[in-house]
Amino acid sequence: MRRERPAKPHGEKWVLRLYVAGQTPETDTAVTNLKLICEEQLNGNYHLKVIDLTVHPHLARVDQILAIPTLVRKSPAPMRKIIGDLSDTTRVLAGLNLTDQGAVTDKAGCGY
Repeated sequence: MRRERPAKPHGEKWVLRLYVAGQTPETDTAVTNLKLICEEQLNGNYHLKVIDLTVHPHLARVDQILAIPTLVRKSPAPMRKIIGDLSDTTRVLAGLNLTDQGAVTDKAGCGY
């Protein structure tokens, strides 16, 4: 196991993409949860784009989306993905590498 430092919420702007499929209760939950986490943890220092794959299905290839909803952290590097409605805040923070829990990666450097 390799340890990487937790990403710092200050500095470069975080670029996040949330892939969803239509306007569903799960979509609404994921968007609401993500916005709360971003405001609390990133202090407005982020750019969030919600991508509806029912409208733009070709964009699933860009970040190799296989399940929805999926959150993709494009920057700061390395890219990370989290699948689900983002209701487990501890898991999301770890997946975004905002806590020491998220600093553990496998040998290939892949996170959640």
